Amino acid sequence: MADTYDLNLRHLRMLAIIAENGSLSAAAKAASISQPALTQALAKLESAFGTALFDRTTAGVVPTTSGRRVLQRVDRALKSFALACRRFARTAPVSQFENYLTMAHVRGLMALAEAGSFLRAADEAGVSVPSLHRAVRDLEKLSGTVLVERRGRGVGLTRAGLKLARGFTIAVTELGAAIEETTDGGGRLSIGAMALSRSQLLPATLAELLLERPHIRVDVVEGSFLELVELLRAGKIDILIGALRDAPGRDLTQEPLFTDRLTIIGRAEHPLAGHFADFEQLADYSWIVARRASGLLDRWQQMFDRTGKPRPEAPIQCGSVALIRGLLLRTDFLTLLSTDQVRSEIEAGTLVRIESAVPDTMRTIGAITRRDWFPTKLQEAFMVALRRTGREAMPG
Repeated sequence: MADTYDLNLRHLRMLAIIAENGSLSAAAKAASISQPALTQALAKLESAFGTALFDRTTAGVVPTTSGRRVLQRVDRALKSFALACRRFARTAPVSQFENYLTMAHVRGLMALAEAGSFLRAADEAGVSVPSLHRAVRDLEKLSGTVLVERRGRGVGLTRAGLKLARGFTIAVTELGAAIEETTDGGGRLSIGAMALSRSQLLPATLAELLLERPHIRVDVVEGSFLELVELLRAGKIDILIGALRDAPGRDLTQEPLFTDRLTIIGRAEHPLAGHFADFEQLADYSWIVARRASGLLDRWQQMFDRTGKPRPEAPIQCGSVALIRGLLLRTDFLTLLSTDQVRSEIEAGTLVRIESAVPDTMRTIGAITRRDWFPTKLQEAFMVALRRTGREAMPG
């Protein structure tokens, strides 16, 4: 598979010119280059994408089926690059920043954002340290903005540098998706998984998808909503799965899959097991709660606040269901969880649902994506499997 950073931005800009003009000679004239040079540029792109992008006919050239898909993604990528340039062009004209931007500049900034030093960034990018220095310094000159600052023994990106790198990340993700869709291979998925999705929903979905597409590669990133949503916005993960939010942000879209029931869980030998507990009895025991700024923590707090009762002691905040299970089995702690997250323990009789005066809390589980997301065929297949799994998870 071709490396995304081997693509030439100037060549990519020519694809739209070729499609618009309908012939190589007319496109070469519009681009102010020779027809042989344009033909050679197109051949390099078709080699990189592993497919013919245009059908040659006596009347001219027209995009192939896969070529139309590539053109869409390239257009989206170039618009992302242009948007990033427009936001950060300070001393030079925006058009100059866009036209002189190269993938070497992009790779240098993104490698430095990840590595935190020129030496490590050069090693990860597969280039020399001087060439990486030159790429980043050239980018600072083009943008008229300071992008890198010294931090102790290393370096880091300034706020402007981080924002520019994020704009580049979206564009590079689009180009990578274009290559994956047109070259041989199973393709890749990057999924952000919040707590509930890890126990039943995501495993069942991936198991189904892997039966149909055994050669795909899947990267599952676990974390809280606040940790994962920024990766989603930056294009580093494709889909975020878990409890939906009341106000996720106008740049995001949410798709409900099913409604989940949260209930109080304790060990089978808990003093409240087998009894109907009131709020005072529940408050007599310590609780394990979700981490700060999470929807689950909000629901636990509201559960007691609505009654006017003081909240119980909650000395442990934890996002790991495995750790919560281990603590519940060994102590008289209580927690608020979905029964799906501890289904095996409930079926084995080691954990139980604590009946109480507290009504079960409902929450909607679903998928969160960027509003401008243009899914690959593999990502579309994943969403089809996810919806099917979600329907099967619905009660009744």
